[in-house]
Amino acid sequence: MSETQPAKPAAPRRDHSRIQHGDTVNDPYSWLKDPEDPQTRDYLNAENAYAESRTAHLAGLRKAIFGEIKDRTQETDLSVPVRDGGWWYYGRTEEGKQYAIQCRLKAAGDTPPEIEAGAAVEGEEVLVDGNALAEGHDFFSLGIYDVSPDGNLLAFAVNYSGDERFTLRFKDLRTGEVFADEIAGVFYGGAWSADGSVFFYTKVDDAWRPHQVWRHVLGETEDVLVYQEDDERFRTGIGLTRSKGYLVVYSGSSTTTEYRYLDADDPTGEFTVFGNGREQGVEVVIDHQGDRFWVLHNKDAENFALGWTPVEDTTRFHEVIPHDEAVRLESVEAFAGHAVVSLRRAGLPRVALLDAEGRLTEIAFDEPLYDVGLGQNPDYDSRQLRIGYGSLVTPPSVYDYDIDTAELHLRKRTAVLGEFDPADYAQYREWATAADGTRIPISIVAKAGVEPDGTAPCLLYGYGSYEHSIDPYFSIARLSLLDRGVVFAIAHVRGGGEMGRQWYEQGKLLHKKHTFTDFVDSADHLVKAGWAAPDRIVARGGSAGGLLMGAVANLAPERFAGILADVPFVDALNTILDPTMPLTVGEWEEWGNPLESAEVYEYMKSYSPYENVTSVRYPSILAVTSLNDIRVGFHEPAKWIAKLRHESPESDVLLKTEMEAGHGGRSGRYDAWEEEAFNLAWVLDKLGAA
Repeated sequence: MSETQPAKPAAPRRDHSRIQHGDTVNDPYSWLKDPEDPQTRDYLNAENAYAESRTAHLAGLRKAIFGEIKDRTQETDLSVPVRDGGWWYYGRTEEGKQYAIQCRLKAAGDTPPEIEAGAAVEGEEVLVDGNALAEGHDFFSLGIYDVSPDGNLLAFAVNYSGDERFTLRFKDLRTGEVFADEIAGVFYGGAWSADGSVFFYTKVDDAWRPHQVWRHVLGETEDVLVYQEDDERFRTGIGLTRSKGYLVVYSGSSTTTEYRYLDADDPTGEFTVFGNGREQGVEVVIDHQGDRFWVLHNKDAENFALGWTPVEDTTRFHEVIPHDEAVRLESVEAFAGHAVVSLRRAGLPRVALLDAEGRLTEIAFDEPLYDVGLGQNPDYDSRQLRIGYGSLVTPPSVYDYDIDTAELHLRKRTAVLGEFDPADYAQYREWATAADGTRIPISIVAKAGVEPDGTAPCLLYGYGSYEHSIDPYFSIARLSLLDRGVVFAIAHVRGGGEMGRQWYEQGKLLHKKHTFTDFVDSADHLVKAGWAAPDRIVARGGSAGGLLMGAVANLAPERFAGILADVPFVDALNTILDPTMPLTVGEWEEWGNPLESAEVYEYMKSYSPYENVTSVRYPSILAVTSLNDIRVGFHEPAKWIAKLRHESPESDVLLKTEMEAGHGGRSGRYDAWEEEAFNLAWVLDKLGAA
């Protein structure tokens, strides 16, 4: 082996017995969980060197793709300003800088000001410059960015490792002074009191579960614990209602939610439990409007029903929109004169206005496939509704919807530089049929003129967990695939939420295998329909979608030319068996509790990717992870790749670990583009389209 070609890494094997429900399993790579073990670092570094050497021939292609992403992106740009109180707030980026700069302008009128990207803006106030905060650090993340209701103060929290524990600071926006107050170890989210004298924040326990809400009075050194969630299945947080009238403490598991509320003018008062309190299996979403709280709930209503309660008695529920098997109600947001409901129907998200008679009027769009949702709408009294929209062929777009005239005003469409024309691409919806007869929606985009003749390479993406929907979204980076003739498809498999709550229920717990078989059936359908050559499909998924990738690698290795697994949850059984691991206990309502149930243990063991690696020839696999990921430990893909290489030495498997990053990968935008260029070059290589 030459010096420029490192040897294929082989992780040492150390016997480690797992005994559960009478089943004894040897896990020889269990030791890789310890990031402080020098051999762990040695192994990860060896894998990185090996992955770099095995992909060295793609260096030119990586450089080309990075250049394409960069050249298509308007590097000096800004967001559409959002009105809050007497200010317009916006973020902007500058060419050559990794991070966004958060700014504001004094408001004059109700229409967003026309600000030219890159030009000096008279009167602009810079609130947070991510580039300045990140200076000297390999990683940077802004976890809290929250301006007080009166516009005078800013709470902001930063992290430099990727482990999602932030340091909270406060800034006087009138003087620019950063106060001495500094609070370490906080989590995402927070809320100001109405007068800006108090800020509430959350902290996590040893398992990285947000379990405490604290009250900080500016200038004081002793903070007060206002709520602690002791049930390890539940996570907690705090926020303000859109009216800014009430502070709300949220506590929820995968299946149950509970709220406590407090007048925002009385931040040292006692929180009151909303409604009837915690009821196992009942989820609730609330928002405040005048003398009422709007309430979404799923008690005897699988897809949720909508109604309201009086502020003075939140146990009295008045139903407005009953349950509908064809419509999944997802959220409600209250404004001074109306309410807005986000819902899902026929596999697509929708935004609808709720009138005084309880009728929903959906805001219509003319594309057959799209992704839509509410944007930032901090102004409670506004008659304009900010909406975010896009599709597989339409770049992200910002609209303001006029409540009074029902007109949509396009405020901005993300620029795609160069020769981009949406008409050069086409999107389609196909339906695969699962073995049990269920129809699985598939969203497809390809270069216009690509015909379903059975010859095209295809990248098939999937997720399928936590009722999280992967809607048809636009990607500048994806154009580098489409322009090379690759078909991109999203398999909307069960376990997600695309087709309503039942879609989720059919892909979790003891029905989880539907997620995996749906994906394979989707791949088969793409071949039968001519959208993919049978030997030119690469699969991609991340996090829980990485579990999907590992499962289909075992289930149908012959179907795929390659599998790209981003931060993959591939050692699922061992993780869910260990309640000391971050987030594990709260996951039992998603996967089941294999500690208590032999049935769950056997079921998870039958699909968990790491448990089921055999000596078969696997497709080429690239697993990408981060050392400081607290959501899916780096050790999961590390163990998986080590076992794959041991059990199937002829298989082409690679592991790439970011040594200074978290669950989302590298933090700077140029760094992220380089990372994606690496991934896409590998995909094109495995598709024979490099």
